[in-house]
Amino acid sequence: MKKFFSIAVAIFLLIAVPTAIAQQQSATVISVGDGDTIRVRSANQTVTVRLGCIDAPEISQQPWGERARYRLGQFLPTGQAVRLRFIDRDQYGRTVAEVLKGNQSVNLQMVREGYAIIYPQYFSGCNASRGEYQQAEAGARQNRLAFWSQPSPIMPWDFRAGRRTPQQPVARPTTAPTTQTAATPLREPTRGQGCQCPYDIDRRGNACGGRSAYSRPGGEEPKCYVGD
Repeated sequence: MKKFFSIAVAIFLLIAVPTAIAQQQSATVISVGDGDTIRVRSANQTVTVRLGCIDAPEISQQPWGERARYRLGQFLPTGQAVRLRFIDRDQYGRTVAEVLKGNQSVNLQMVREGYAIIYPQYFSGCNASRGEYQQAEAGARQNRLAFWSQPSPIMPWDFRAGRRTPQQPVARPTTAPTTQTAATPLREPTRGQGCQCPYDIDRRGNACGGRSAYSRPGGEEPKCYVGD
Protein backbone atom coordinates (compact mmCIF):
# COMPACT_ATOMS: atom_id res chain seq x y z
CA MET A 1 0.00 0.00 0.00
CA LYS A 2 2.80 2.41 0.92
CA LYS A 3 4.59 1.56 -2.32
CA PHE A 4 1.42 2.29 -4.30
CA PHE A 5 0.99 5.61 -2.48
CA SER A 6 4.61 6.62 -3.21
CA ILE A 7 4.17 5.84 -6.89
CA ALA A 8 0.95 7.87 -7.00
CA VAL A 9 2.67 10.88 -5.40
CA ALA A 10 5.57 10.61 -7.85
CA ILE A 11 3.21 10.57 -10.82
CA PHE A 12 1.32 13.58 -9.47
CA LEU A 13 4.55 15.57 -9.10
CA LEU A 14 5.66 14.66 -12.60
CA ILE A 15 2.40 16.08 -13.94
CA ALA A 16 1.74 18.99 -11.59
CA VAL A 17 5.22 20.53 -11.29
CA PRO A 18 5.85 21.08 -15.02
CA THR A 19 2.32 22.47 -15.35
CA ALA A 20 2.92 24.96 -12.54
CA ILE A 21 6.24 25.99 -14.10
CA ALA A 22 4.57 26.44 -17.47
CA GLN A 23 2.05 28.81 -15.92
CA GLN A 24 4.83 31.23 -14.99
CA GLN A 25 8.12 31.33 -16.85
CA SER A 26 11.16 33.57 -17.21
CA ALA A 27 11.78 35.52 -20.39
CA THR A 28 13.89 38.33 -21.85
CA VAL A 29 12.34 41.21 -23.80
CA ILE A 30 13.36 41.46 -27.45
CA SER A 31 11.08 44.25 -28.66
CA VAL A 32 7.84 46.15 -28.05
CA GLY A 33 5.26 46.06 -30.85
CA ASP A 34 2.61 48.37 -29.46
CA GLY A 35 1.06 49.29 -26.12
CA ASP A 36 0.00 45.74 -25.31
CA THR A 37 2.24 43.44 -27.38
CA ILE A 38 5.87 42.42 -26.92
CA ARG A 39 8.27 39.79 -28.26
CA VAL A 40 10.39 37.86 -25.80
CA ARG A 41 12.97 35.08 -25.75
CA SER A 42 11.97 32.22 -23.49
CA ALA A 43 13.23 28.62 -23.35
CA ASN A 44 15.28 29.24 -26.52
CA GLN A 45 12.20 30.32 -28.42
CA THR A 46 10.97 33.70 -29.66
CA VAL A 47 7.45 34.26 -28.38
CA THR A 48 4.92 37.00 -29.14
CA VAL A 49 3.12 38.01 -25.95
CA ARG A 50 -0.20 39.82 -25.84
CA LEU A 51 -0.51 41.50 -22.43
CA GLY A 52 -3.61 40.01 -20.81
CA CYS A 53 -6.37 41.83 -18.92
CA ILE A 54 -5.73 45.09 -20.82
CA ASP A 55 -6.17 46.75 -24.20
CA ALA A 56 -4.05 49.67 -25.38
CA PRO A 57 -4.94 52.19 -28.10
CA GLU A 58 -4.10 51.07 -31.62
CA ILE A 59 -1.00 52.62 -33.18
CA SER A 60 -3.25 54.43 -35.66
CA GLN A 61 -5.19 55.99 -32.76
CA GLN A 62 -2.87 58.94 -32.73
CA PRO A 63 -1.32 60.16 -30.57
CA TRP A 64 -2.19 57.62 -27.88
CA GLY A 65 -1.20 54.46 -29.74
CA GLU A 66 2.38 55.66 -30.16
CA ARG A 67 2.51 57.03 -26.63
CA ALA A 68 1.30 53.75 -25.18
CA ARG A 69 3.98 51.88 -27.12
CA TYR A 70 6.63 54.36 -25.96
CA ARG A 71 5.58 54.00 -22.34
CA LEU A 72 5.59 50.21 -22.50
CA GLY A 73 9.06 50.42 -24.03
CA GLN A 74 10.19 52.48 -21.05
CA PHE A 75 9.01 49.72 -18.74
CA LEU A 76 10.39 46.92 -20.91
CA PRO A 77 13.55 47.91 -22.78
CA THR A 78 15.37 45.34 -24.89
CA GLY A 79 17.13 42.85 -22.61
CA GLN A 80 14.77 43.38 -19.66
CA ALA A 81 14.25 40.20 -17.64
CA VAL A 82 10.58 39.46 -16.92
CA ARG A 83 8.31 36.66 -15.80
CA LEU A 84 5.22 35.64 -17.72
CA ARG A 85 2.07 34.45 -15.98
CA PHE A 86 0.26 32.48 -18.66
CA ILE A 87 -3.45 33.28 -19.13
CA ASP A 88 -4.47 31.97 -22.54
CA ARG A 89 -3.54 31.68 -26.20
CA ASP A 90 -5.43 33.93 -28.60
CA GLN A 91 -6.77 33.29 -32.09
CA TYR A 92 -3.51 34.46 -33.63
CA GLY A 93 -1.44 31.97 -31.64
CA ARG A 94 0.00 34.62 -29.34
CA THR A 95 0.64 33.91 -25.67
CA VAL A 96 -1.71 35.97 -23.51
CA ALA A 97 0.03 36.69 -20.21
CA GLU A 98 0.57 39.03 -17.33
CA VAL A 99 4.10 40.44 -17.55
CA LEU A 100 5.92 40.82 -14.24
CA LYS A 101 8.98 43.04 -13.85
CA GLY A 102 10.32 42.06 -10.47
CA ASN A 103 7.15 42.00 -8.37
CA GLN A 104 5.41 44.67 -10.45
CA SER A 105 2.65 43.86 -12.93
CA VAL A 106 3.43 45.86 -16.05
CA ASN A 107 -0.12 45.26 -17.30
CA LEU A 108 -1.58 46.81 -14.16
CA GLN A 109 0.82 49.75 -14.27
CA MET A 110 -0.16 50.58 -17.86
CA VAL A 111 -3.79 50.79 -16.71
CA ARG A 112 -2.85 52.77 -13.61
CA GLU A 113 -1.10 55.42 -15.72
CA GLY A 114 -3.92 55.63 -18.26
CA TYR A 115 -2.05 54.10 -21.20
CA ALA A 116 -4.27 51.01 -21.32
CA ILE A 117 -7.83 50.00 -20.49
CA ILE A 118 -9.30 46.91 -18.87
CA TYR A 119 -10.11 44.48 -21.70
CA PRO A 120 -13.24 42.40 -20.99
CA GLN A 121 -12.14 39.63 -23.38
CA TYR A 122 -9.15 38.63 -21.24
CA PHE A 123 -10.19 40.02 -17.87
CA SER A 124 -11.40 36.66 -16.59
CA GLY A 125 -7.75 35.60 -16.47
CA CYS A 126 -7.08 38.28 -13.86
CA ASN A 127 -9.72 37.37 -11.31
CA ALA A 128 -7.18 37.29 -8.48
CA SER A 129 -6.33 40.96 -9.04
CA ARG A 130 -9.64 42.15 -10.51
CA GLY A 131 -10.12 44.77 -7.78
CA GLU A 132 -6.66 46.26 -8.34
CA TYR A 133 -7.30 46.68 -12.05
CA GLN A 134 -10.70 48.24 -11.49
CA GLN A 135 -9.30 50.65 -8.91
CA ALA A 136 -6.38 51.53 -11.21
CA GLU A 137 -8.66 52.32 -14.13
CA ALA A 138 -11.06 54.33 -11.98
CA GLY A 139 -8.14 56.42 -10.70
CA ALA A 140 -6.78 57.03 -14.20
CA ARG A 141 -10.20 58.10 -15.46
CA GLN A 142 -10.84 60.36 -12.49
CA ASN A 143 -7.47 62.07 -12.90
CA ARG A 144 -7.79 62.13 -16.70
CA LEU A 145 -4.41 60.52 -17.23
CA ALA A 146 -3.07 59.92 -20.74
CA PHE A 147 -5.77 58.19 -22.86
CA TRP A 148 -8.47 59.41 -20.46
CA SER A 149 -7.52 63.06 -21.01
CA GLN A 150 -9.65 63.06 -24.18
CA PRO A 151 -13.18 64.48 -23.94
CA SER A 152 -14.70 61.36 -25.57
CA PRO A 153 -12.14 58.55 -25.88
CA ILE A 154 -12.86 55.75 -28.34
CA MET A 155 -12.20 52.32 -26.88
CA PRO A 156 -9.57 50.32 -28.82
CA TRP A 157 -12.02 47.49 -29.54
CA ASP A 158 -14.50 49.97 -31.01
CA PHE A 159 -11.74 51.52 -33.11
CA ARG A 160 -10.76 48.10 -34.48
CA ALA A 161 -14.39 47.45 -35.34
CA GLY A 162 -14.42 50.58 -37.48
CA ARG A 163 -16.39 52.74 -35.07
CA ARG A 164 -14.80 56.18 -34.86
CA THR A 165 -17.24 57.76 -32.41
CA PRO A 166 -17.82 56.68 -28.81
CA GLN A 167 -20.58 54.09 -28.43
CA GLN A 168 -21.35 55.12 -24.87
CA PRO A 169 -20.74 58.39 -23.04
CA VAL A 170 -17.67 58.35 -20.85
CA ALA A 171 -18.03 59.71 -17.33
CA ARG A 172 -16.20 63.01 -17.06
CA PRO A 173 -14.80 64.28 -13.76
CA THR A 174 -15.64 67.74 -12.58
CA THR A 175 -12.00 68.82 -12.37
CA ALA A 176 -10.48 70.52 -15.39
CA PRO A 177 -7.94 68.55 -17.40
CA THR A 178 -4.30 69.46 -17.06
CA THR A 179 -1.93 69.85 -20.00
CA GLN A 180 0.65 67.38 -18.74
CA THR A 181 -1.61 64.36 -19.41
CA ALA A 182 -0.85 64.66 -23.13
CA ALA A 183 2.92 64.58 -22.61
CA THR A 184 5.42 61.75 -22.38
CA PRO A 185 6.63 60.81 -18.86
CA LEU A 186 10.30 61.57 -18.21
CA ARG A 187 10.81 58.61 -15.86
CA GLU A 188 9.09 55.64 -14.30
CA PRO A 189 6.66 56.39 -11.46
CA THR A 190 7.77 56.20 -7.86
CA ARG A 191 5.68 54.29 -5.31
CA GLY A 192 4.95 55.67 -1.85
CA GLN A 193 7.72 58.29 -2.08
CA GLY A 194 5.60 61.41 -2.33
CA CYS A 195 3.61 62.91 -5.19
CA GLN A 196 6.09 64.81 -7.32
CA CYS A 197 4.55 63.93 -10.72
CA PRO A 198 0.95 63.09 -11.72
CA TYR A 199 1.91 59.52 -12.66
CA ASP A 200 3.63 58.78 -9.33
CA ILE A 201 1.82 56.31 -7.07
CA ASP A 202 0.90 57.16 -3.49
CA ARG A 203 1.10 54.77 -0.53
CA ARG A 204 -2.42 53.52 -1.21
CA GLY A 205 -1.55 52.52 -4.76
CA ASN A 206 -3.41 55.40 -6.46
CA ALA A 207 -2.02 57.69 -9.17
CA CYS A 208 -1.22 61.12 -7.68
CA GLY A 209 -2.85 63.02 -10.56
CA GLY A 210 -3.92 66.54 -9.63
CA ARG A 211 -2.52 66.14 -6.10
CA SER A 212 1.04 66.10 -7.40
CA ALA A 213 3.51 68.96 -6.91
CA TYR A 214 3.67 69.28 -10.68
CA SER A 215 -0.06 70.00 -10.89
CA ARG A 216 -0.21 72.57 -8.09
CA PRO A 217 0.39 76.21 -9.08
CA GLY A 218 3.33 77.91 -7.40
CA GLY A 219 5.95 76.30 -5.20
CA GLU A 220 8.01 73.35 -6.37
CA GLU A 221 8.22 72.69 -10.14
CA PRO A 222 9.61 69.17 -10.71
CA LYS A 223 10.45 68.02 -14.23
CA CYS A 224 8.04 65.21 -15.06
CA TYR A 225 7.59 65.15 -18.83
CA VAL A 226 9.75 65.29 -21.92
CA GLY A 227 10.11 68.94 -22.88
CA ASP A 228 9.71 70.36 -19.35
